[in-house]
Amino acid sequence: MLGALVWGALAAVSLMVGTFLALLREWRTGLIGAVLAFGAGALISSVAFELAEEGLRLGGPVSVAVGLALGAIAFFSADRAVSRIGGRSGGGSAGLPLALGSLLDGIPEQAVLGIGLATGKGVSVALLVAIFISNLPEAIGSASDMRSAGKSRKDVVTLWVTVTVVCALATLVGYVIAQLVGGGVKAGVDGFAAGALLVMLTDSMIPEAKTKTGNRAGLVTVLGFAVAAGLSNLT
Repeated sequence: MLGALVWGALAAVSLMVGTFLALLREWRTGLIGAVLAFGAGALISSVAFELAEEGLRLGGPVSVAVGLALGAIAFFSADRAVSRIGGRSGGGSAGLPLALGSLLDGIPEQAVLGIGLATGKGVSVALLVAIFISNLPEAIGSASDMRSAGKSRKDVVTLWVTVTVVCALATLVGYVIAQLVGGGVKAGVDGFAAGALLVMLTDSMIPEAKTKTGNRAGLVTVLGFAVAAGLSNLT
């Protein structure tokens, strides 16, 4: 259990790294977009080789399919609610939708880390790297927006410390769930994370990477996919 918490904290700490990087200096839009694209590719690899494949092994196609549908609907609905918060609050909400978005995709993917540890597979290096890298641009973008809107450094750090702690604890929750339930539920959790991530990638991460990086986004995405796929085969 302690190991799950440690690995969860290691994955989530990139949120704080991104926050402090944003507070230290301003970042070029193209560089943030490149990190987004690389992280998107890594997450696509994780969906294919870590979540869907492992879910099928644990519980079969029905459990994975149900999880996929629930994860996609849950992320879509929550993301729309977050967008409405941003629209209603105007400038005062600067950075908040990105922070909430990190929670939406961070909780299920980190829960999967915990499930993997509980099943004796050990930590998935590919998924760990994908989570770590994809967290960076979200935190950098959110913290930068909040500072531009006049939020104090203390407020920015407090918000992202909270997000980081919740995401890290999600790994522990996944570990506990895996101890109490059967393969079908574990497969459903894998599917849920995959569904949520696919919607997030399609609606948010990849379009933003394309906007910020231009035509290079596709090449960097493939590079991220290749690196994560290679790491997945090593574990």
